[in-house]
Amino acid sequence: MSQTSLKQKKKNETGSRNSKDSLDTEKRKDSEKSGVRLSTQGSQELSLPKTDSRGYVVRNQWSRTSRSPSTRAPSVEEPRSKNTSLKLPSSSTTSRTSSTSPSQQESLKQLSEEPSPPTPPLPSTPPMPLDSHPPTPPEPFSSSRRSTKMHENPEAWAHGIVREIRDSRDPMPQRDYPRTPPTEWKAYTQRRSTYSSQLDQDCLSELPRQHHQREEEEDEDEAYWASVKTLYEKIPSCSRPRPPKPKNAITIAVSSRALFNMVDGRKIYEEEGLEKYMEYQLNNENVILTPGPAFRFVKALQHVNARLRELYPSEQDLFDIVLMTNNHAQVGVRLINSVNHYGLLIDRFCLTGGKSPIGYLKAYLTNLYLSADSEKVQEAIQEGIASATMFDGAKDIAYCDTQLRVAFDGDAVLFSDESEHIAKEHGLDKFFQHETLFENKPLAQGPLKGFLEDLGRLQKKFYAKDERLLCPIRTYLVTARSAASSGARVLKTLRRWGLEIDEALFLAGAPKGPILVKIRPHIFFDDHMFHIEGAQKFGTITAHVPYGINQKMNN
Repeated sequence: MSQTSLKQKKKNETGSRNSKDSLDTEKRKDSEKSGVRLSTQGSQELSLPKTDSRGYVVRNQWSRTSRSPSTRAPSVEEPRSKNTSLKLPSSSTTSRTSSTSPSQQESLKQLSEEPSPPTPPLPSTPPMPLDSHPPTPPEPFSSSRRSTKMHENPEAWAHGIVREIRDSRDPMPQRDYPRTPPTEWKAYTQRRSTYSSQLDQDCLSELPRQHHQREEEEDEDEAYWASVKTLYEKIPSCSRPRPPKPKNAITIAVSSRALFNMVDGRKIYEEEGLEKYMEYQLNNENVILTPGPAFRFVKALQHVNARLRELYPSEQDLFDIVLMTNNHAQVGVRLINSVNHYGLLIDRFCLTGGKSPIGYLKAYLTNLYLSADSEKVQEAIQEGIASATMFDGAKDIAYCDTQLRVAFDGDAVLFSDESEHIAKEHGLDKFFQHETLFENKPLAQGPLKGFLEDLGRLQKKFYAKDERLLCPIRTYLVTARSAASSGARVLKTLRRWGLEIDEALFLAGAPKGPILVKIRPHIFFDDHMFHIEGAQKFGTITAHVPYGINQKMNN
């Protein structure tokens, strides 16, 4: 045999040996796969779990809410289709499970080298749950419910877990408090008819007495409320209208001596001093004061307000009366009692305690100030506020209660005193010539022109409701001018101002007293004390306006 044939023979032997070795290794691998792998119907693969020293499988499961391994035992109702196959790690799976220890790897290697007998097929029994503890009884709530609660409200679920852990550590005994079932409320007569047989005889004996006492109490209540009703029926209506807003109202400030007759108190003040005067007022604070010169004028203003409220319920352009006095606050009680006694709607008071109230007139947005003190009136005129000193009539005459009647003098009252200057300095002839020459030139306004405008504005409200003949305001012009020589300029001035005067009386120097008695005005404004005194004798309530050249001549 040649050398080449020997070499060929050796190669064939080594190749057959290698093929046998490869066949052996393949068989060994197949046996390893068939002996160690457990095949079931499931398709999921799990790596071989860890085992502890007691032989239990260690489950490395992390909860979703924390990063620590969850030690919760799985519930019985978990889906069983997930963990259905158990496969030992092969060459492809060992790379994934890097958490296996070296000892476990060696045991797996030895197991793979040893030939394993063929394993019989496993019975179709459900696999045991992989857990690190012995079987535990099922929890009252399934994991599916917990998962839904966790997804719905994770914060409440987390608080519940913390509370369960705390309760398991330190369980507190719960007390069972007795709960009484709710009972239906029943009236006394119903309960008496239901439980009449269970009532004590003593209670039965007291029932007629209690019933009699209850009837007596009801009779007393009925008698009391009947007496209260009778009392309120005798008292006039207590529905007091709200005062208008000051910025919209026509504010009339009246002093206490102009509104009431306080002659006795004034005499005590002048003769005995302030302390005696205050003592007198305190001792007589429940004594009602008698009406003063401005009393009827204030009552007429309130009637106009009532008529305006009937036509315009939400009207704010009304008269607002303010009691302005330098009396002390202690005297205010008597003033309040007198105001309420006569039913005067005066809600704003100003009691300055000896200080002059003139500084408050502008703060109160005063349109007209009436006082019995001529010095304070003069001071108010210098401040640019329409003012007048009130004088009562020497006789008592009847006044109209349903219509406010206001009479004005012309020069130095409604108009300026420019014509008075000409008459005093140059005589009546020059005065007549001047008035004829400037007939179409309006006169300058006087201190009471604004008050006449306020009256005219309120009159137009009644005219708009077709109440011209029933208007509760009527104005009069009573002047010593002659109509033929100087009356045209007066009427044209009023027309240029847009004011209407209801009656114009030109007396040409005649006395005004007899005319005023026929008019019976609630107030008559004039700048001449001669005309004031003449009207007083006939019982007319007058108001002196200290304005113009006549005041300088009198001084």
